[in-house]
Amino acid sequence: MRVGELSKRSGVPVPTIKYYLREGLLPAGVLTSPNQAHYDDEHLRRLRLVRALVDVGGLSIASVREVLAAVDTRDDSLHNKLGKVQEAISQPGSADLDPLAVKDVQEFFGRHGEDECYDVTQSNVTHMLAAALSAARSVGHDHFRQVLDAYLEGAKIIAQADVEYIAQQRSSDDVIEAMVVGTLIGDTVLKAVRRLAHAQLSRAMFSDGPGDATPN
Repeated sequence: MRVGELSKRSGVPVPTIKYYLREGLLPAGVLTSPNQAHYDDEHLRRLRLVRALVDVGGLSIASVREVLAAVDTRDDSLHNKLGKVQEAISQPGSADLDPLAVKDVQEFFGRHGEDECYDVTQSNVTHMLAAALSAARSVGHDHFRQVLDAYLEGAKIIAQADVEYIAQQRSSDDVIEAMVVGTLIGDTVLKAVRRLAHAQLSRAMFSDGPGDATPN
C-alpha cells in the first residue's frame, strides 16, 4: 500500500506518518520509485502501536523510541516487553515520598513474593503506589495500606480479563498495543465502574430508604 492508503487504514494523517518515518518510529517502506514507497501490514501494526503510545499513553517521542527498542529486542520474552511498556506508561509524578508509605509498599510487595522493590523509585509502578500512600498519609489516612491486599485480590480478576483480551491478538505489536489501550482506557472504565459499585454498596449499608438519591 502507498502512504495514502496507510493513512486511511490507520487513521493517522500523512504528515504525521512522515514525521514518524523521519524520527525512526516507523520503518521505511520499500521504494518502488524515487518518490514512492510501498508499505505492508507490519507497517500498519507498528503505526497503530506508535499512535497508541503517543495519543493514548501520552508518551514523548523519546519515550516511544525507548519502548519500541524494547519491543524489538529479540532476547526478551513478551512478558518482559510488556513489563517495560507498563513501566513507560506509568507516571509516578514528582511528589515527595513519605518514608512510612515507602515502608508500607515494601511490606506489601514482600507479603506477595515480590522482594525486588527495596528502592521503590527504581520502578515507576512501585513509585506510583508509594506516592498514592504518601498522599493518603498527608490528609490523615495513615491506615489506607490496610486495603492493599483486598485491592490486589480484586485486581487479579480484572488482570485476568485484561490478559485474556490481549492474548487474542496476533502479533507482538498487536498484543502490546492492546495492552497499552486496555490499561489506559481500562483505568478510566474502572473509575466509573468502581463508583457504581460504591453506590450499590452504600445504598445497602447506609441508605435511610428508597428516597435516597442514587447516581445516574
